[in-house]
Amino acid sequence: MSRYPVRLELEQLLSTVRELGRKLVYDKSLLGLYHVFEDREDAGRKLAGLLRSEVEIPENSIVFAIPCGGVPVAYVVATELGIELDLVICRKILIPWNPEAGYGAVAPDGTYVLNEALVQYLGFSEADVREGIEKTLKEIRRREQVFRGGRPYPDLRGRSVIVVDDGIASGYTMLVAARFLKKLGAGKVIVATPTASASSLKMLSSEVDLLCVVNVRSDVFGFAVADAYRNWYDLSDEEVLEYLSRYRRFKREQC
Repeated sequence: MSRYPVRLELEQLLSTVRELGRKLVYDKSLLGLYHVFEDREDAGRKLAGLLRSEVEIPENSIVFAIPCGGVPVAYVVATELGIELDLVICRKILIPWNPEAGYGAVAPDGTYVLNEALVQYLGFSEADVREGIEKTLKEIRRREQVFRGGRPYPDLRGRSVIVVDDGIASGYTMLVAARFLKKLGAGKVIVATPTASASSLKMLSSEVDLLCVVNVRSDVFGFAVADAYRNWYDLSDEEVLEYLSRYRRFKREQC
């Protein structure tokens, strides 16, 4: 059952919506609610509907999914809207004793962004941080081989991108993804996600052209992407590959 926001949460949400203005497209009926999606495919359908009705998408756009959780969402968006699908392999830098949380994120080219305040709070040394970055980059390289087959990223000059994840908590993974794709020449950068925290959207707003979020939620009392879903679990490599296989079949059928 959906939980409604309390007063402090609602105040943050209304302030964020006013501040972002036209930079943010969202579903007003789902503002601040919890457990609004059955699963990632359901979330993808709702996100595709919001994009279709509210966003003017250039014809040469590419949907870039952030694995693993962003892949089912992006698959639905790409197939329903008839847009090319690719992957951008970015990953959060995990807190060693809490693999669900991170203190920054790394892009495919090794560039990274840190949550400096959290690093200081955790008491990490420069060596600790460097070790975390190196472990994260190693996992990115593994995923690039498994999911992209080592293919180089495309030249995005003159093209627009829609960057999709299953949710945005702190925003650092999406931030490094957007910056990386702009380095490849991307013109318009649209962030599209089923659910996101108010604070993350404010941080991202200066880095991208548009934020498209079905379910904007407060993070006054913390934030978990999973709280937007009734059925939530971590995807395996095999499930990601199955979605990529389904997309290839879809493309062949369209020819």
